[in-house]
Amino acid sequence: MKHLNRRSFLKTSALAAGAVAFSARSWSQVPGANGDIRVAVIGLNGRGKNHVNSLSAIQGVRIAALCDPDTAVLDKAKKLEGVDGSVKTYTDLRELFAAPDIDAVTIATPNHWHSLAGIWACQAGKDVYVEKPISHNIWEGRQLAAAAKKYNRVVQAGTQIRSGAGVREAVEWVRAGNLGKILVSRGLCYKRRDSIGKTSGPQPVPATINYDVWTGPAPLLPPRRNSKKNGSVHYEWHWFWNYGNGDVGNQGIHQMDVARWFLGEPGLPRHTFSIGGRMGYEDDGETPNTQVIFHDYATAPLIFEVRGLPSKAGKANDVDTSNMNSADVADAAATTMDKYHGAGIGIVVECEGGMVVVPNYWSATAHDRDGKVIKEFKGKDGHMQNYIDVIRSRKTADLYGPVAEGHVSSALCHLGNISHQVGRSMTPGELADRTQGNSTTAEATGRMVEHLKKHNVDFTKTPLTLGATLTLESGKERFKGEFSEAANQLLRREYRKPYVVPELA
Repeated sequence: MKHLNRRSFLKTSALAAGAVAFSARSWSQVPGANGDIRVAVIGLNGRGKNHVNSLSAIQGVRIAALCDPDTAVLDKAKKLEGVDGSVKTYTDLRELFAAPDIDAVTIATPNHWHSLAGIWACQAGKDVYVEKPISHNIWEGRQLAAAAKKYNRVVQAGTQIRSGAGVREAVEWVRAGNLGKILVSRGLCYKRRDSIGKTSGPQPVPATINYDVWTGPAPLLPPRRNSKKNGSVHYEWHWFWNYGNGDVGNQGIHQMDVARWFLGEPGLPRHTFSIGGRMGYEDDGETPNTQVIFHDYATAPLIFEVRGLPSKAGKANDVDTSNMNSADVADAAATTMDKYHGAGIGIVVECEGGMVVVPNYWSATAHDRDGKVIKEFKGKDGHMQNYIDVIRSRKTADLYGPVAEGHVSSALCHLGNISHQVGRSMTPGELADRTQGNSTTAEATGRMVEHLKKHNVDFTKTPLTLGATLTLESGKERFKGEFSEAANQLLRREYRKPYVVPELA
């Protein structure tokens, strides 16, 4: 078994050229003490805690290490159920990758670290489970997919709806033609997101955080956020372009992935455009909280909708109604999140003969054209269990969330955001002109506008952004035509040394 020692790994990772050349054969066997697969969890302030819970329930798996640049987060993680008190801890993931007693890693860092951490893990001979989206931009996601192949690693994307047995059955049933031709495949992320507030300037970084490591490939800038719940660094990074991808990349990647799965489309669309903005309040966040993205596929359009505001202005939708009178209960109900055919965070596939609604991660319901339920699909499987099973079998074709699929679905999120970033403000009249002649587009944007009117949004003072219509070169992950120069610059980023994503594809 060939492993990098600490000094050589830190040196090669700093050089950034993908210069580590290892024999795939030397890592074709899975090592482990007494047959255990020794797994390290990287990033423990959010999804990483779920990784710990899932891994600790799998027989033959040992949580061998924890890694987070925040020592306060690490201290809490060491107390999680399933974690041995003597578990090794790291604040720098490069030191973890150089450790010879780790077989596999799970990555639950902020988005801007996903691809580079996954690539470095592959280069160090570790199998990888990487949270969604698998990339911060399109180019680096392709490099991670290439790394999995080059270094013969198991790389599972954290798109766990693909492990839902009921959803898998529904996808097969629709693609077999049981409801006729698909007319539109729609993903929804109607998920409450309150304002994160405004700061007066750069905010201090807690002393417990190694901010250089936390920042990694991104520009080393002081944080411009400081929520009461999460402080100046954690979680709210989702709404800043340097680190996150908005709710399209945070939650919506799941639903976009399944919407594309129903279509059976293996690659990117012919065209993409976005309409949206950060609406209903003013804060330090940069990414849209309200957005409609249109992907033009040959099979049928894929439409994705984001709403971070409740159904109308008023109370938050998560209030406790147990001690309310009937009038207050009615008011609270009126301010819950919107639904579309019963789904709020889900998928609706509209076909000639009816529709399929996927309201959660494991089940689906088919309706005829009159709305009558004609078939139900239910069943759960384990995404982390599948990852461990494939580590043992080395049969990567059995992965529920292969990195190649995770890359394409992550890229759909990035396409919508690139369209938005290259776009411009528009008047309500321009919105009507833009959607004229396309009933599907007009219907989705019309509902979005009506939703915002309920929040008393004045579009003359807070205009929506009309995203650029992006045209992809056939078979390539590059744009052509109008807007291509500006859009192509957003396919990748300038990486901060030594945290540089190597070019492998």
